[in-house]
Formats: sequence, structure tokens, C-alpha cells
Amino acid sequence: MVRPLESITVLDLSRALAGPYCTMMLGDMGAEIIKIEMPGRGDDSRSWGPPFVEGESAYFMSVNRNKKSITLNLKSEKSKEIIEKLIKKADVVVENFRPGTMEKLGLGYKSVVELNPKIIYASISGFGQDGPYKLLPGFDQVLQGMGGLMSITGEPGGPPIKVGIAVADIAGGMFAAYGIMIALFNRERTGKGQLIDVSLLDSQVAWLTYRAGSFFASGEIPQPLGSGHPNIVPYQAFKANDTYVNIAAGNDQLWQKFCHAVGLENIIDNPKYSTNAKRVENRDDLVTTISKIISSKSAQEWLDILTKAGVPCGPIYTMDKIFTDPQVLHRNMVKDLDHLKAGKIRVTGIPVKLSATPGEVLTSPPILGQHTKEILLELGYDDNEIEKFHHENVV
Repeated sequence: MVRPLESITVLDLSRALAGPYCTMMLGDMGAEIIKIEMPGRGDDSRSWGPPFVEGESAYFMSVNRNKKSITLNLKSEKSKEIIEKLIKKADVVVENFRPGTMEKLGLGYKSVVELNPKIIYASISGFGQDGPYKLLPGFDQVLQGMGGLMSITGEPGGPPIKVGIAVADIAGGMFAAYGIMIALFNRERTGKGQLIDVSLLDSQVAWLTYRAGSFFASGEIPQPLGSGHPNIVPYQAFKANDTYVNIAAGNDQLWQKFCHAVGLENIIDNPKYSTNAKRVENRDDLVTTISKIISSKSAQEWLDILTKAGVPCGPIYTMDKIFTDPQVLHRNMVKDLDHLKAGKIRVTGIPVKLSATPGEVLTSPPILGQHTKEILLELGYDDNEIEKFHHENVV
């Protein structure tokens, strides 16, 4: 089976999360990902933990499958020939250093495009390659705040809360992969590569969608609503007598089904609640009424009742429940791999299912420099030259 990106070579100069997530997406679809890491240290996330499995960071292993690792000291003058050979054979370069860093290393877009005019060069940074903030460090924690996400996350009146994963980084990585695919498609038509500039701040602002739309329309600054929805009620988590359950009555028809299922027939046509707009307007009173009823049974009892009634609902899983759920397993969203040092490991699966050319999780995350010799041999270096590179700390 031919995977859709099998002919594409990606030179991965990124580290941590945004860039590696981007290149993992491309690697899952068959691209050859050559991950360049500093000798002796490697990607920053190799040291992020615990937990570690036989010395290997669980964090690193979660986003670096389907890649080859070569160690290369980019500050060494003798590495210049190696990196130039890699650039000439690459289709895509991905980096997520602070703007200006790659130029100092002689690896900025203008230098790289001279070596390979068809290159697609993706730069991921906190604030973008231009503008007054371009040189500020771009960490996910900072960007979730500056991008508005923390102002609308959490309980009303509570402190700002960030999402439990690094969504600014992951959004940046996903948008970068999207941009790379657009650029590859365009290159097929025109023969020309281009520069892709992805900002974590831009990514978070783009994600604001309907919350931004509400602000533009009303001028009112959106506030956090806990698990609630600003435009739909009831559409949130409610506490049963044991744990929480999500209920999503997303339209008036579902509202009516919900009322019949939970014994609230008497308020279906109440002018305060008969339309979604009125339910939003009278949110506090309605949520109090619903909460009292939901607290009378267990979460599973309500899931059974509401599912039978055709009301969208679901449990709130912890990690142990997610990865034993029959739908998650059926969709191959848990993959087992054999790692060179860590042994048996598990990673998440591929979310995009293609009928003719599906992606695959084939190789485990590499140990540091695992493919250095293999890649150098492919570039035409012999064993003696490679040994010399090691001795001189070039690789």
C-alpha cells in the first residue's frame, strides 16, 4: 500500500511540541521525517518528565513516532556540508525557533531557498515572523492567555484556567501541517515552493470563532461559563449523585425530548424556557432546576435514560476510561509499538481515516541519533568520515 506522502522528505529542525506535532502528522501519512537534534541533548522534550520509561521521556515519545533521528551540531562549521546535502534532498523544512535564530545559523528561508528553490519552509513561532512581538518567547501557557482562551475557560468568578493540554502548541502544529499540504499542492501546479509563517497567537485567535463573533456582534466581553455554552442551554456537565454527566440539548426539539426524559414536561412550554434564546436568557434558574433533578440518580442511569430518549449525552472520561472505550479501540486510536529502549509502549492513533491511502503508525519514536549513520551513509559519507564526525562532535 502506498501512503499519500511517501515521496516527500521533511527536514525537521523543530523541538518541543508545535513543530514535532506537525511533522508527526506528516510522518503518519508516509513522509520521511528526518529529525535533526543536538548531540548529547536532543529535543528539549527528551528531558521533560517524569514519567520516563527506561530513561525515555513519555512526553517525547507521544509526538515523535514515524521519524528518523540524526544528531547534528548546527553550530559546527563542519556540519554545514551535511545540512546542505539534507536541504537539497528535502521537500519541506520545519522549524520552530524564535525568529532570527535560523538566520544566525545560516539556515533562514533566503539561504535555504538558494540551495533548493522548490523548498517549502514552515516557520512556527509564538508571535510570527513580523510585528512588534516577534522576538518574544512563545510558550503555550503565555499564548493561551494572550490568545483569549484563558479568559473564557474556568468557572464564573474564578481564576483564569488553561486547557489541560498545550492547545496553543498543538493548534500551531496542525495549522502548519495544513499550510504545508496547501503549499505541496500548489507546488504540484506551479513548481514553486514558498515560506509558511505560522504563529501560535494567530492560531489561538482563529480558534475563538463564535466567541469572537458574539463579541463583534454585541460588544460584550465573553466570560467563563464553566462547562456551559454561551449560546445554548442546557449544554453542559451536570452532577449526578456519583459523578458528572454531559448533556447537550442543542435545539428546541432536543429540549422537548430532554424534558420528557427527566420529568420536566411542565416547563416545556413555559415562556421562560420554550425557545433556546429564552433558555439562555434564564440560564441560572433553569440550570438550578436541572441540576436538582440530575443529582437524584447516578451518571450511568441518566446516560441510559437520555440515550434511549435520543438526547445527546456522554460520560466524562478519565484517561483509564478513554483507552478502554470500545469506540476508541474500534477506531484504532490506541497503537502498540516496540521501542528500542523503552520496550512496549502505547501511543495515540491517527485521527484522519483515508479510504484508499490511510496513514500508518509504523515506527516507534527514535532514540537520540538512532539513524545518524544510516542517513549519513545515504548522503554518501563512508564509515571513516562518520567516525571522524563523531570524534569532532559534529554529529
